[in-house]
Amino acid sequence: MSERIAIVVLTAGGLEIARRIETVLNGAEVHGLAHRVTGADVEFEATGEHLRGLFRDGTVIVGVCAAGVLIRILAGELHDKREEPGVIAVAENGSSVVPLLGGHRGANELARTVADSLDAVAAVTTASDSRWQLALDDPPPGWTLANPQHHAGFVARLMAGESCRIDGQASWLKSSDLPIDPTSRLRLVATTHPMRGDEETLVFHPACFALGVGCERNTSSEELASLVVETLAEADIDLRCIAGVFSVDLKADEPAVHTLSKTLDVPCRFFGVPVLEAVTPRLATPSTVVFKEVGCHGVAEAAALAAAGREGRLVVEKTKSARATCAVAQASSVLRGSEQGRARGKLTVVGLGPGRNDWRTPAAVQAIREAKHLVGYQGYLEQVVTHRAGQVRHSFPLGEETERVDHALELAAEGQPVVLVCSGDPGVYAMASLAFERVELRDDPGIKRCEVVIVPGVSAMHGAAAVAGAPLGHDFCAISLSDLLTPWAVIERRLQAAAVGDFVVALYNPASGKRRQGLAKAMDILAAHRPPGTPVIVARHVGRDEERIEATTLEQLDQDRIDMMTLLIVGSSQTKRLDERVYTPRGYAIKSTTEQYA
Repeated sequence: MSERIAIVVLTAGGLEIARRIETVLNGAEVHGLAHRVTGADVEFEATGEHLRGLFRDGTVIVGVCAAGVLIRILAGELHDKREEPGVIAVAENGSSVVPLLGGHRGANELARTVADSLDAVAAVTTASDSRWQLALDDPPPGWTLANPQHHAGFVARLMAGESCRIDGQASWLKSSDLPIDPTSRLRLVATTHPMRGDEETLVFHPACFALGVGCERNTSSEELASLVVETLAEADIDLRCIAGVFSVDLKADEPAVHTLSKTLDVPCRFFGVPVLEAVTPRLATPSTVVFKEVGCHGVAEAAALAAAGREGRLVVEKTKSARATCAVAQASSVLRGSEQGRARGKLTVVGLGPGRNDWRTPAAVQAIREAKHLVGYQGYLEQVVTHRAGQVRHSFPLGEETERVDHALELAAEGQPVVLVCSGDPGVYAMASLAFERVELRDDPGIKRCEVVIVPGVSAMHGAAAVAGAPLGHDFCAISLSDLLTPWAVIERRLQAAAVGDFVVALYNPASGKRRQGLAKAMDILAAHRPPGTPVIVARHVGRDEERIEATTLEQLDQDRIDMMTLLIVGSSQTKRLDERVYTPRGYAIKSTTEQYA
């Protein structure tokens, strides 16, 4: 079951019920229909579009509304019940709770939790849940069914009246209402060892082992993975029993460690040197060499033990390859790997696009939704409506670009999911390059180990071009006329090159109240190399309510109307007007004519 849960409310009367549900669902957020519900964590305008978007993103939906509403809206989205998130309908008065989808993937249990919080009834209709109070193909968190392909036939035999027996330790199986007979041929096996199930044997693996790893810088992913797989095979431990990959925080940016966690599909978490040094008395192979190099007497064993907890025990001592080590510790119960240590710092730099919400990419929306902290210029943060409950916003004024990037990196270095919000595309005259620059310049090991991820957006020049036609249809470039960070001599040299090369030119930051001379010089340079009638796109407030995009020419451009909210696109000698639209041909017409007469 996904960890993302949206409690969707369509009327003001359902908000109180939604808030009661929220108190028992960790990390859930209340989504309210904007014109009817006041005070929701997330507002939306179109119910169908919003619900379908949540469903496609894998978000569990708890709808405080009629079940029919959810059924009609989501019916067209149903394709694979093994992948679809849970959908639960809650009566607006809180009297009943119905899991509609994902019953065997956690929705039934979630429905019971919601019902208990409301003193209501969970109308669970799946056969095994209603009869035995559990779903064998949806074990509790930390448990994995190794052979789900045999589940349906196994349960069919139980439903037909056969009994089963339990081999191994699994309290959730023993406390159920399953028909138990120690002599039965049907078996439910709980084991940490590799085992193939069949039609008469369902195998369950508990994630109760912590895998500690260490390696030299830039060790190959293949070497570390081979060491781990061979070590676990020799120890007779199934890979699905690994709860997480753990190491010292000095390895937080080591590619091989992260590749291993992705391969095993488990969290990757890190501990500081003091935490690892504190478990030294429990190490099987403490090393003074490692202490001199790292500051603690062990990495692999120490990380495994730190993750497994005080009652954990080392079951596989440090094992070496040429450049890597690993060790395994067993916890006293199922282990939640994501709750141990901390994650690698991650800063996601997101482009909102030039203003229009429908130009905002799904990847940007998802990154914003999942972030714990949002950092950015106040005007950009005000454009962000969709956010998770408890999300913290850090606003900065214009002119404090370095300060806001540093603040975002410092938060990320603490292991927090942080999003730095930019307008347009973050890689086009925005914060992406500054983020990398600050990582390089900051003398902070935590920041240097941060992962910086860029989520692209629609740039102002692409937004303006789309409205105007296709002026960027052939070779083009972008030049900023602001000399605040770039000397004018450099800007002028680039303008000359673009003019001689006959590029379409997008001019950012063309003029301000005091800075007018640069625009005049730029137009003179370009006009010297292309006809007076060359089309020019004048775009103001691209993507916003005040948007105004019009076409003029080099000789008719009114420079007095140009300001910092304006983007100019100056065509090449080949750019054309087609009624009110502008486009730059690539040469297909010439190619077609040449082929015709060849």
